Amino acid sequence: MSLKDKTVVVIGGTSGFGKATSLKAVGLGARLVITGRDAAKLQRVVAEFASAGHEAAGHVVDAAEVASVAAFFEKVEPFHHLVSMAGGFMGGGFLDADYETIRRAVDEKLFANLQIARHAAKKIADGGSMTFTAGSGGRPHNASGAIIGNDAIRTLVQGLAVELAPKARVNAVAPTWTPTPLWRGMPAADVLATQKRFSQTIPLGRTAEIEEVASAYIFLMQCGFITGQTIVVDGGLTLVS
Repeated sequence: MSLKDKTVVVIGGTSGFGKATSLKAVGLGARLVITGRDAAKLQRVVAEFASAGHEAAGHVVDAAEVASVAAFFEKVEPFHHLVSMAGGFMGGGFLDADYETIRRAVDEKLFANLQIARHAAKKIADGGSMTFTAGSGGRPHNASGAIIGNDAIRTLVQGLAVELAPKARVNAVAPTWTPTPLWRGMPAADVLATQKRFSQTIPLGRTAEIEEVASAYIFLMQCGFITGQTIVVDGGLTLVS
């Protein structure tokens, strides 16, 4: 399935996996709509795309805010594919992590994406797709709310896949820890130490490149016979840990 002249909406398309997926999509001829929470950053990314010869429409959206999501989908034109990067990260188990931190992690994964899906279902074209972002590599004792949120995404796409069939497909990508701008607030030495630790455990002996993970989102948009699935992009980590 070609992306040429298809409209692709990327929720959280200003950095990391979202930005890389957006660049790959426009490189394949897609019309691009991206969202971001930071207006200045969104403007810079849209300008960056334009300087590279790629046109993108940018909208300020806070995926964690119900009203912001609703307002965006009210004004956006019908589209063919949606990719959502909505969801944060956390550390800590069920007893030691702050209660609100756990609750927020679940909300940002499940309920934010549920709101996105319910609105997007009204605007998605026949033969289109939605792709959400789960995650892999954590364990309940050290990533409690995030684990629940990631498992909820897997369940969400299974349910939506049946409800939206045959009109549209719904899937998810589940990357493990990857060095992205998500960790910009962490000291550089800590990022390198985390990358080294994962590289020593992952069977492929390294962490993923951002573009490798982005390729999974593109694949799920292009393959018309996959729905209700979560593709784990972790270099084999879940096979050994």
